[in-house]
Amino acid sequence: MSDSGAGMGQDMLDRLFQPFATTKKKGNGLGMAICYGIVKNHNGDIRVQSKLGEGTTVTIRLPVDPEVVRAAPPPEVVLLV
Repeated sequence: MSDSGAGMGQDMLDRLFQPFATTKKKGNGLGMAICYGIVKNHNGDIRVQSKLGEGTTVTIRLPVDPEVVRAAPPPEVVLLV
């Protein structure tokens, strides 16, 4: 996910996943700490790239469970002619 907002400096990026870290005037700074915990509990990875004045990109990668993939029904194929 990306935005074109104010972005963050390195000082904020260094503490982004700590509880109560925030760049907002109204906010409690728990959102990214909670996201980090959820992603890590699922053996995933979360990365944030940001540049002041240009915006921020958050990338979340989660592993695929092969058992779930095998159990899933095959995708429906629709041919448009």
